[in-house]
Amino acid sequence: MEYDVSSAISLISHTHSVAADFLQQKMQAEGLPSLVSSHGFILFCLSKQNKLLLGELAEKINRDKSTTTVLVRKLEEEAFVYIERDAADSRKRHVCLTEKGKAYNAVTSRISQELLATCYDGFSVPEKTQFTALLERVHQNICNGLQKSLAPGASV
Repeated sequence: MEYDVSSAISLISHTHSVAADFLQQKMQAEGLPSLVSSHGFILFCLSKQNKLLLGELAEKINRDKSTTTVLVRKLEEEAFVYIERDAADSRKRHVCLTEKGKAYNAVTSRISQELLATCYDGFSVPEKTQFTALLERVHQNICNGLQKSLAPGASV
C-alpha cells in the first residue's frame, strides 16, 4: 500500500503492528512467553522504578485501575512481579519487579535496541531527532484533541 499525508495515522498503526510482530518473533526466538503490549509496558515502567503504586502504574500505562489489576495479576502468575502492601497504608498496593522480571527486561531491552537499529537504518542523527520531534507533536495534538472532546459540555 502506498501512503500519503491523509493516511499518516494508518501508516503509524501499521508500523506499530509490524514492530509488534518483529518484537514477538524475536521474543519467541529467545524462548520468552507471549505477553500483550500492555504487559510489556508495565514491565518497562517497572524497569525505571523497581516498584510503583498500582494507581501510579495505571496512570503511566493509560489504563483504569481495574484493567491494570487484571494485567498485573497475569504478570504475577508468570512470576514477573509481586504485590506488596504499603507499610503506612495497607489499602495501597505496590507492584514490584522480581528477578525474573528484571531478567525479562534485560532481554527485551536488547531486542528493543535491535528494533530501533532496524527502524533507524539509513537515518542521520538530525533525521532521527526531527522524526521524533514530529511524532511527539502528532502525539500531543491527538492528546489535546482528546482532552477537548472529553471536556465538560463537549460532544463526542
